[in-house]
Amino acid sequence: MRPAESFATRLDRHLARATRRRGELGPPQVAVRAPALGIDYRFGDADARFHVASVGKLATATLVAQLVEQRAFAFDTPAADLLPGDEVAGLFETTSMTDAAGGATVDHLLSHTAGVADYFDGPVTSGPRMRDLVVSEPDRLWTPADLLAVSRDRQRPVGRPGERFQYSDTGFVLLGRIVEETTGRAFHEVLHERIFAPAGMRDSALLFHSAPDRDRAAVISDGGTPIGAGAGAGAGAEIPPSATRPEIAPLRIGSVEASGFTSLSCDWAGGGIVSTPGDLLAFSRALHGGELLAPETLAHLAAPRNRFRPGIRYGAGMMQVRFGGFSPFLAGLPRPTGHIGVLATHVFHDPVDDADIVLNFASTREMRRSFMTLIEIERALQQAARR
Repeated sequence: MRPAESFATRLDRHLARATRRRGELGPPQVAVRAPALGIDYRFGDADARFHVASVGKLATATLVAQLVEQRAFAFDTPAADLLPGDEVAGLFETTSMTDAAGGATVDHLLSHTAGVADYFDGPVTSGPRMRDLVVSEPDRLWTPADLLAVSRDRQRPVGRPGERFQYSDTGFVLLGRIVEETTGRAFHEVLHERIFAPAGMRDSALLFHSAPDRDRAAVISDGGTPIGAGAGAGAGAEIPPSATRPEIAPLRIGSVEASGFTSLSCDWAGGGIVSTPGDLLAFSRALHGGELLAPETLAHLAAPRNRFRPGIRYGAGMMQVRFGGFSPFLAGLPRPTGHIGVLATHVFHDPVDDADIVLNFASTREMRRSFMTLIEIERALQQAARR
């Protein structure tokens, strides 16, 4: 049996079992591509767009790093030099000797060491947490300013910049605003221009802000008025609300199906992208293939600095999985780099087998099962490489 066939047989068996155990959640979306092994594998609905959650931080980090490469600013540039003072005020622990951002740099924000709170999951001084508000107020539309206000008004900084690692969606909203302030363009416009278009991601968009290029092209081919995605054809045209809310695969926050909730607008630059397995494979390949960033810049993002949780290290907008942290029996597996999202979404690149891996288990309760599948994929890749 050829490597690709043995890989598919093994993964099909594993994912069929996982699908049965997921019940009404149905099949997960899984995609793996390893060109040297002849593997181009799909499971589940290969065409369904889904909410990528914090996997989107990879795209935000890439945009920021591109601007560093263009010398618009440096990784060690203070955030206060790049954003309006009133926007960063109240978000950081400061002293009489530091500015409104407490001395936090772009790199501090990327590496979650800026000391800013996490509006999505962090403790609040009053009222419900954002994760609970997403479910209890499904029709609420959140703006980036609203998200920052949660941390400013109802949370406290978690430490001085550089003191400790504390995962922060608030920090990534600030990075998205840095992209906007530096380029003079809306965040979604820059996403389409600098990542989606170069990587060929025609089914991807920033939910509630832009439309996938494939949808725009379909309207144009039918003779309709172009709908905008920010950059390229149709830019500046009015975007119908329905165009920025494409149908996406079901997802669950706890036990609640939330794919139609307006409150999913709570992500933005921290993970508001909708995409497909194929588009995310293309993104991972472009990112690790040198099409989006120079190798040395990518290495800066990927280099592990802090412990995220057992078995996962965090760099600057990128994670590295160390399977030995899950079990010593897994220590021989490769160390893929990429990111995960709260909905058990994954995008990883395995440098040993030059493989790109995309998973969508579409539920906050499916993280363990998604990692079991990632482990099975790595084992199957090792087996295929030996054949």
